[in-house]
Amino acid sequence: QVQLVESGGGLVQAGASLRLSCAASGRTFSRYTMGWFRQAPGKEREFVSAISWIAGSTVYADSVKGRFTISRDNAKNSLYLQMNSLKPEDTATYYCAAREGTEVYSIQGRYGYWGQGTQVTVSS
Repeated sequence: QVQLVESGGGLVQAGASLRLSCAASGRTFSRYTMGWFRQAPGKEREFVSAISWIAGSTVYADSVKGRFTISRDNAKNSLYLQMNSLKPEDTATYYCAAREGTEVYSIQGRYGYWGQGTQVTVSS
């Protein structure tokens, strides 16, 4: 089992930056592929970014490419999402997810562990 706890969300103005963190506990964090997903009010949860367990591969949704950066620190059992140039359409609850294995997927069904989410609100 892996337990995930997100933090770092908040209310910011358009153009600002935020850094989300996800603290993991339980099994060996370094052996998990990690991802970020988000869900806006009234919308389906969608993929944001993912990173392989050795941090050699990253994937981004087109909507965040060039603005968001995913990273991880296996020594600290932590996952991060640096979000720059935030837009009102980035407003959502952001979820950290984990899956066993090395493949990086954008499909949420591939992830077996989820955090409770952290709210990001971007005002115009």
